[in-house]
Amino acid sequence: MVARLVIAAPSSGAGKTTVATGMMAAFASRGLSVSPHKVGPDYIDPGYHALATGRPGRNLDAYMCGTELVAPLFAHGSRGCDLAVVEGVMGLYDGAAGQGELASTAQVAKLLRAPVVLVVDASSQSRSVAALVHGFASWDPQVRLGGVILNKVASDRHEELLREALEESGVPVLGVLRRAPAVATPSRHLGLIPVAERQAQAVDAVAAQAEQVRNGCDLEGLLALARSAPPLDAEAWAPPAAPPPTGRRPVVAVAGGAAFTFSYAEHGELLRAAGAEVVTFDPLRDESLPEGTSGLVIGGGFPEMYAAELAANEPLRKAVAGLAASGAPVAAECAGLLYLARSLDGTPMCGVLDADARMSERLTLGYRDAVAVNDSVLAPSGTRMRGHEFHRTVIEPGAGPLAAWGLRQPERRVEGFVRGGVHASYVHTHWAGAPGVAARFVGHCG
Repeated sequence: MVARLVIAAPSSGAGKTTVATGMMAAFASRGLSVSPHKVGPDYIDPGYHALATGRPGRNLDAYMCGTELVAPLFAHGSRGCDLAVVEGVMGLYDGAAGQGELASTAQVAKLLRAPVVLVVDASSQSRSVAALVHGFASWDPQVRLGGVILNKVASDRHEELLREALEESGVPVLGVLRRAPAVATPSRHLGLIPVAERQAQAVDAVAAQAEQVRNGCDLEGLLALARSAPPLDAEAWAPPAAPPPTGRRPVVAVAGGAAFTFSYAEHGELLRAAGAEVVTFDPLRDESLPEGTSGLVIGGGFPEMYAAELAANEPLRKAVAGLAASGAPVAAECAGLLYLARSLDGTPMCGVLDADARMSERLTLGYRDAVAVNDSVLAPSGTRMRGHEFHRTVIEPGAGPLAAWGLRQPERRVEGFVRGGVHASYVHTHWAGAPGVAARFVGHCG
């Protein structure tokens, strides 16, 4: 089984992404094949992981996919690799709200039988760091805290005080990193700016992160810790093969480019296994859908940042509207929902849905338990799925005459639109945790 580490922290903002990405890049530069993973529903961090390793960044989400799929999905993504690095989410023990350890980094570490390295923001403490690390190491005896990386250390004297304090904790210090502006990644209203929007700068940032980790971390010690992980008894996940009965591979167009960066690697794999030919296009640049398109998938992203450019591409907007009007299957999530609306902040979009979207000051964030309230190209009525919402926009009305989902939390409501072959919703789903979705979608492609 592949050597593996989980990179965690006491809370968000400690530097997990910087350390994990830099570690991936540092080991990859030594000739190791590194498999990158991210706990939870995050789409942006895996883009940086992919840049660091040259492999697809993959998510491990125990809420959306179920605890039973975490290890198989990990085994699928890390097959043939020398090392897997798993970046955690939030604080080590933080998970789905009100559901104990579910979907936490700690739970994923236990499911993977992987040692944990704790990244601690040490900028405003000295001896107290020992109490903090001791608490995290002893909270759950099944979580193996194998080392700590001290981040944002101010000086040699500060490092000396921190090391002295941690000598009594029994947890080895595997890295000490100084403050370094060059490794920072800019953020905006939904977190880090995706790689696709700043490719050249992202390459430089990842290189700087790798250099920081090489200079400040004990790479041999980290590799030895990763190799100490016990065997993992898990059969690798594989997308179920379901070739179309006609023998023809329908073309499924998948939106990409800077405006639509949110997707899970497994979605394309599932569509291909179901018999589709998956072709990516860029709504910012391409004036037509890929030749022969008979199905369309528009995932998440930042259309609000590119509304003027999307609106200016009128030929593509008309092509999307025409495909939807023909009854072809169209699956749209979050950014895709906004693109199918009449307008976004007053700027014309595709007009597939009788709804208008706008930016909002309010952040909508959290896991969702959803039930399909109408038959659609994704699921028959009554199908239960788990998903995630993450946006600072609103759409009015919030649901069509035929809604997509009924949600149970944080309040009961219906949401989204089913119209002909269109299924459009704010709810992001992970199709690996929903058997049959990809095959049903491809089956509706003419």
